[in-house]
Amino acid sequence: MSTTHFVPGAAPDSADALRVPMTLPRLLEKKRLREPIVMVTAYDHPSALAAERAGVDMVLVGDSGAMTVLGYDSTVPVELDELLVLARAVRRGLRTPFLVADLTFGSYEISDQQAIATAMRFVKEAGCDAVKLEGGGPTPVARARAIIGAGIPVMGHVGLTPQTSTALGGYKAQGRTGEAAARIARDALDLQTAGCFSIVFEAMPAAVTEELMKRMEIPVIGIGAGAATDGQVLVFHDLLGIREGHGARFVKRYASLLDEMVAGVAAYAHDVRDGSFPGPEHGYAIEPEELVALRAQLAGRDAG
Repeated sequence: MSTTHFVPGAAPDSADALRVPMTLPRLLEKKRLREPIVMVTAYDHPSALAAERAGVDMVLVGDSGAMTVLGYDSTVPVELDELLVLARAVRRGLRTPFLVADLTFGSYEISDQQAIATAMRFVKEAGCDAVKLEGGGPTPVARARAIIGAGIPVMGHVGLTPQTSTALGGYKAQGRTGEAAARIARDALDLQTAGCFSIVFEAMPAAVTEELMKRMEIPVIGIGAGAATDGQVLVFHDLLGIREGHGARFVKRYASLLDEMVAGVAAYAHDVRDGSFPGPEHGYAIEPEELVALRAQLAGRDAG
């Protein structure tokens, strides 16, 4: 198996040039053909370049960036303008994956007009292909329908919805009773009927997912929802280990980059402190006669 090495800022290789941009019809075709859809989050230009070169299908500028890169305790405090900055950076690093951005808490709940205006900012200012909103029930479904009516694709999100985790009893699996699972089913089907092009299922029993997938006509992306979905999404910092702790139960860590980052910075600090960095090879030279000229000018300045 060949390996593609990611080099930030490197020119695209021949494999990159052959990639076809992901579109809504292609996502539906992948579902029809049962080809798994790969989605990751990204929050800046380097992570977008990594996603691009890795050949993922979809990239989500998630409001989880509030915690992973902005230092908030939850997704709730992040401002719309903050996420727009992240989305613009990601857009500049992508050519082929389908780009989706989360609508931040408080940026779409008040009215259909607010929701449409927020979604339009992500499309016009950040170049996103679609937006995602959380939850089911009358309000999220109405907002999804309004945004779709304005010509912007919408991805839904049911199960554990972090923006409203307090009302759900915290960050824990949802749909573990018949009543709760039925509520998730109703939300998912209502979002599908409203015209969402895809839905995220988060932190819910695999058996519930399997039952719902029989009724889902649009691509479903899972995160902690079992293997029956049409695709999977993980947070960039979780799957690469750029964080403390392992994370949620559904996370599989593919690298431990935080450990490597700490080791690298510690090695740099050690070299600075013991005088081994910088060495002669890290500096620049000046011709001897130019150095003589400099000394003469400095001597003249000192004499004046």
